[in-house]
Amino acid sequence: MAGCGAGTVPSSNSGGEAPAELKLAVRGESEDGYDPTLGWGRYGSPLFQSTLLRRNADLEIVNDLATGYEVSDDGLVWTVRLRDDATFTDGTPVTAKDVAYTFTTASRSGGLTDVTVLDTATEVDEYAVELRLKQPQSTFLNRLITLGIVPAHLHGDGYARNPVGSGPFKMVRWDEGQQMVVEANPDYYGEKPAFQRIVFLFTDEDATLALAKAGQVHIASLPQNLASQQITGMELVAVASVDNRGIMMPWEPANGRTTEEGYPIGNAVTSNLAVRQAVNLAVDRRSLVSGILDGHGNPAIGPVDGLPWFEPQSAVEDNRVDEAKRILSEDGWEDRDGDGIVERDGVPARFTLVYPADDTTRQGLALTAAQMVKRAGVQIDVQGLSWSEIEKRMHTDAVLFGWGSHDQTEMYNLYHSRMGGTGFYNTGFYVSPPVDGYMDAALGATDPEEANVLWRAAQFDGKGAGFGASADAVWAWLVNLDHTYLVDECLDVGKPQVEPHGHGYPITAGITSWTWSC
Repeated sequence: MAGCGAGTVPSSNSGGEAPAELKLAVRGESEDGYDPTLGWGRYGSPLFQSTLLRRNADLEIVNDLATGYEVSDDGLVWTVRLRDDATFTDGTPVTAKDVAYTFTTASRSGGLTDVTVLDTATEVDEYAVELRLKQPQSTFLNRLITLGIVPAHLHGDGYARNPVGSGPFKMVRWDEGQQMVVEANPDYYGEKPAFQRIVFLFTDEDATLALAKAGQVHIASLPQNLASQQITGMELVAVASVDNRGIMMPWEPANGRTTEEGYPIGNAVTSNLAVRQAVNLAVDRRSLVSGILDGHGNPAIGPVDGLPWFEPQSAVEDNRVDEAKRILSEDGWEDRDGDGIVERDGVPARFTLVYPADDTTRQGLALTAAQMVKRAGVQIDVQGLSWSEIEKRMHTDAVLFGWGSHDQTEMYNLYHSRMGGTGFYNTGFYVSPPVDGYMDAALGATDPEEANVLWRAAQFDGKGAGFGASADAVWAWLVNLDHTYLVDECLDVGKPQVEPHGHGYPITAGITSWTWSC
């Protein structure tokens, strides 16, 4: 990398010496704070806390706080041994007591990191812990990777806004809605970061772009269409991700049923298989990537594209408008009044698609996909709403959601009937006994490859069952995003890992290896 593009940042230095302070406008402020037992860190490095295991740049699982682990033959007991040189930033050692406390607390908190399968967490000795499960769960390995360890003696009310951990950085100040300042942990046991202070700026897209143009940030996270423009002293770093965007189409018919909160459930149009298949066939995913994402992404097949548990045969060919029309016609959908919209039994093939109004990428995807699908005779009315409004309508209207995780549990949450109407999971109330069976068996498998075979079958089993586009077509997945960053030409962020969904700060997963080249 040549040049020194962020030279106008007051803290920048040159001559090969890294600036003492980096400024990052990468979004991802955690409104709920930075407590791992409530869900912080589930989509990337927890930054302040250490995890037992972690994924390296190649997504291989390696040790962090753990020096190794063993699983009993029945999959119920996970024994983890810890390194003995890790300390929290208050100087106290990290021990098995803290690990047991963290897992126990997370299992009872009802937070977004699901540890409810844990039965007991017990100290074997000062640096070994036994985690006993209620039943085998193959995905429990991901809890060892994502659950940051908190100090038992300091955790409680207020921790989320003043976190203490054993990670590479410690919080100095958090001005909510504006910025967060963190400093390198001098006692960190791992690779020491080259930068002593990091300032996270919480700015919207326009302000982030303005800061980048003014040379006031070293990294700017921007939507794909904005990140492609040339800015002196900065270069585009496009990071592959499993961060996806797709259209959830309610599975349950409209029958007057409501949630406990009184929100309606079901849709008379999207509950029809032919309509869902037509949407999947009519969208042109490659055009969405080139047009809306400016080429920074890939067509999406499902929620786990490219991961070891992905089933390629769950895909259908897209931009097949004639085939979409044929499937609709064979199911009795015809344009009887010449308005361009097919209907059946007096019901037009028309439904509403909602998206978060402040997300320009989702807006572009929604509007363009609607135009594509209209060619097949299906009318999609697009509407931007706040998330609070979407929550009221997400069981009866289609939603342009974004997901993406290195954890198979997310697939379970999106499609298992048990998760119907649980928060933002399975909002369309999809039910398939074969899919449930495959995923239940995958969770209970003790062999990782056996589990992957079952996860793949849940997408499409080759016998007609599956939640994917080639079977039940529950969603119309559209694109997988590249996360696009404008990065100071002097800052080398190394080889980023394939990133999960953009909550948190996934770009910081390799922050301890970042270097300054000017």
